[in-house]
Amino acid sequence: MSSNISKYKILSQAKESFTKADYQRALEKFAEVLQNYPNSKEAYNGVILSEMALSGEEGAEALFDYYEVLKEEDKEEADAIMREILETMDGTIEKLSEAFAQPLRERLEFEDGILYSDFKKLLDEGADFKETFENIMFSTKVLITQKEDFIDFLEKLIENGFSEMALAYLENALSLYPTDKVLAKLLKKLVQGKQLEN
Repeated sequence: MSSNISKYKILSQAKESFTKADYQRALEKFAEVLQNYPNSKEAYNGVILSEMALSGEEGAEALFDYYEVLKEEDKEEADAIMREILETMDGTIEKLSEAFAQPLRERLEFEDGILYSDFKKLLDEGADFKETFENIMFSTKVLITQKEDFIDFLEKLIENGFSEMALAYLENALSLYPTDKVLAKLLKKLVQGKQLEN
C-alpha cells in the first residue's frame, strides 16, 4: 500500500472521528498524518480544530463543517482560508490579552493588519459589512485595541450572520475576562438567539 493511500485513509478516519465528536481520536489521527507529512495543511488545520473542540470551543464544529463545504469547491483554497481564519481567531485572543496594555502603534510595525477604526471607516462610507469583513478576513487581520471596538465588532458579527464566529471570539474573551458583565450579557444574547434558531 502506498504511503499516499494510507495518508488519505488516516485523514478520512480523523474526519470521521471528528464528526462523531470523538475529538481525542481525531486529534491523534490528524497528528499522525502531520508527523509523516509536515506540510499537510489539512492535517495541521485538523489538529487545531480538534484541540479547539477538546477545549470546549463551540465554534469548532461549525468551522469544521464550513471547512468540509469549502473543500468540495476548491481544496487548496479551503486549506488557506481555514488557516487564515484559525490564525485570525488565535491572533484576536492574543491581542485581547495585551490590547489594553501595550500601545498599538508600536505593535503595528511588526504585523500586517487593518485597525478596527479604519475598518469602521469603510463601513461608515457605505461598505457592506459581510463583504468587507470576508475580504479582510482572508487577506489580513483586524487589529482591535479598544474594548468598546471589540464589543461593536461582536455585535456586527452577530447582526450579519457570523454568530458561530462571534461565539468563538466571545468565549475566548470571557476566558480572559470572566467577570466582564458586558461580555457575559452578549454571550447570553447569542446563546438565546441560537436556541431560537434551533
